[in-house]
Amino acid sequence: MKAAVIREVGAAPRYEEFPDPSPLAGETSVRVSAAAVVPLALLRASGAAYGAAPRPPFVPGVDGVGRTEDGRRVYFSMPRPPYGSLGERVPVPADRLIPLPDGLDDVTAAAAANAGMSCWVPLTTLAPIRPGESVLVHGATGTSGRMAVQVARHLGAAHVIATGRDPAALAAVRSLGADEVVPLDGAPDLSDRLRRLARATDLGVVLDYLWGPPAATLLTALGGPEAPRGPRRIRFVQIGSLAGPTVPLDAALLRSSGVELLGSGLGSSSPATLAAGIRDFLAAFPGAGFRVDTEVRPLSEIERHWGRTGGARRLVFSVP
Repeated sequence: MKAAVIREVGAAPRYEEFPDPSPLAGETSVRVSAAAVVPLALLRASGAAYGAAPRPPFVPGVDGVGRTEDGRRVYFSMPRPPYGSLGERVPVPADRLIPLPDGLDDVTAAAAANAGMSCWVPLTTLAPIRPGESVLVHGATGTSGRMAVQVARHLGAAHVIATGRDPAALAAVRSLGADEVVPLDGAPDLSDRLRRLARATDLGVVLDYLWGPPAATLLTALGGPEAPRGPRRIRFVQIGSLAGPTVPLDAALLRSSGVELLGSGLGSSSPATLAAGIRDFLAAFPGAGFRVDTEVRPLSEIERHWGRTGGARRLVFSVP
């Protein structure tokens, strides 16, 4: 079969021949039609992911959309290495296949699923939105952050706050349901502004896609003598680390705040919980009117476009 193949960890994949998979007991062969390159796929391919990385040679890609041999149209995730979603066929455990609803096309499903899971699971399982609470999406200008704004609104957040570093992209997030947008411009009063917003809107959940210095600024705003304390604790859910892998965290900051730190990803939620979250998100997508911007390229152009995951448009490869 044709596939994107990585023969050295850290190198870009090449479009070439790779052996066809032979499904094992409990697996289903899926003919891939569309697959996005999400940040986790890049991390696993580079060997930098917190989970185990495949040994080369392997086909990268952690999820996608395709059809089973009996014609079912499905979303799939975590195929068995060395096979990934950026190939013509993948062997997938049967419990990782999710039927796609009518009204949701292959490219949109491939682009939206991972982004939707990143916010749907936290807001329904790890830190469900309580009546009257607001949600702050920290890093709202990328594909996942933009989806998080929409999902927070759909799930009943009383107020949605969005932060981001690109002023033009941040302004566009208002049309997706953000009530307030806060530029991460390094202004000296940024922490004070975030603190005031948290207090005024009864902040309940933070979805953090950035970590690094922006998370440190926000955590500072939520702690200390002027912390926005209330009868309910603020659940700070760490999802991505686009701004850096570490944060200096003063012990007194946590002791003086009503913040609970949570992580969301592989390992913090069971595979069954993640699968249920993706299934419910995809089922809700057509009726909810969620939007995701895409750029579609043929798989044969994988080497030219490998590594492009930033911005508001999700890169999706179509598989012939």
